[in-house]
Amino acid sequence: MRVLIAGGGTGGHVIPALAIARELRDAHGAEVRFVGTARGLETRLVPEAGFLLELIRVGQLKNVSVVTKLRTVADLPLGVMRCVELVRSFRPHVVVGVGGYASGPAMMAAILLRVPTLAFEPNAVPGLANRLVGKWVTAAAVNFDGTRSFFRGAKVTGIPVRREFFEIVPKSAEKERRLLVFGGSQGARVLNEAMPKIVGRLLEAIPELEIVHQTGGRHEASTRELYERAGLAAEARLRVQPYLNEMVGEFAQADLMLCRSGASTMAELAAAGKASLLVPFPQAADDHQRKNADVFVAAEAAELIVESELTEDRLLSALRGMLLDGDWLATMGERARGLAHPNAVEEIGEMVVRISR
Repeated sequence: MRVLIAGGGTGGHVIPALAIARELRDAHGAEVRFVGTARGLETRLVPEAGFLLELIRVGQLKNVSVVTKLRTVADLPLGVMRCVELVRSFRPHVVVGVGGYASGPAMMAAILLRVPTLAFEPNAVPGLANRLVGKWVTAAAVNFDGTRSFFRGAKVTGIPVRREFFEIVPKSAEKERRLLVFGGSQGARVLNEAMPKIVGRLLEAIPELEIVHQTGGRHEASTRELYERAGLAAEARLRVQPYLNEMVGEFAQADLMLCRSGASTMAELAAAGKASLLVPFPQAADDHQRKNADVFVAAEAAELIVESELTEDRLLSALRGMLLDGDWLATMGERARGLAHPNAVEEIGEMVVRISR
C-alpha cells in the first residue's frame, strides 16, 4: 500500500500527520510519502522522522493581504498540476489530507485522478483546504461530532496523541497545587504579559501553589523581565522556561492548565484528564480555537476567558477560584478524559486501509 500525506505548516498539522504515517508504515507495511511547502515545520520534522518529503509552491488565503491572496490564487493551478504529477508518479492507493497549505492542491489532484482520499480534521470547524474538498473526499477522520457535517463518510476518531498522556493517573487529593501555563511551542504573548502582573497575589492567596510557566523561545527574555519588575525573579515557587522538553511529566504533576485551545493541546488535555482555563488565540483561522474551547466548556471540562476580556482581575479571580476547589478540578479532569480518543491513530490507519481497497 502506498499513501501520500499532504499538508502541514504548523505542529498541529504535522505532528498528527507523522503519527498517522508511522501507524501506516509500522502496522500496515505502507510506503508513505509527504507533500508540503518550504515554509512549514514539515521541512524539518518529516525528514527527521525518516519520510520522503515533496515540496510544492502554494500560499495563504486566510488572514493575509489582498496581494498575497491574488498571488496564492495565481499559484493554485500550478500547485494542483504539480500534485497531479506527484500522484501519477507515486501512484498512491490513498491520499490523506491533514490540512494546511499543501493539503488543498494535493487533495484536488487526487479527486481529479479518482484516487481515494481521506481528510483528517482536528478542529471543530475545518480549515479552508478541508472545507473546499469536504464533500468530494472518500472519507474523513474528525475530532468532534459536530464536524462530521462538513464531509462525506466522516467518522469521529479523535487526534493521535502519545500513549504516555493516557497513562497519566489522576492526582490524589492534596493541598499542594501546581499551575502549568503554556502557549504552545511559540508561547502566548497575552499569557506572558498577564501572568507576571498577578502571580504575586496568586501565590499569596494559595501558599501551597507552584507555577510552571513556559514562555516560548522568543518571549523568554521579555517575560523574565516582567517577573523581575514584579519582584518575583527569586520566587522559589515559580519556574519560568522557554520550552518544556518533557510535557507528559509536566502534565502529570499539574492540577490546572492555563493555555490556548489548539486541537493538539485539547487532545492532550483530554488524554491526560486535566482541568484547564482556556484563552483561545483570536487570530486563528475561522476562530477555530474558540470553537474547540466551546466544546470543552459545554462538556464542563474547561473554563474559558476570551482574550479581549482578559483583565488582571478576571484572570486572578478565575485561577484562584479553580485552584482552591479541588473537587471541581477533579470533576473537570474526569469530564475532559471523557472526550479522549485513545485509539485514534489505529482507527485512522484502519480507515486508510479500508478505503484503499
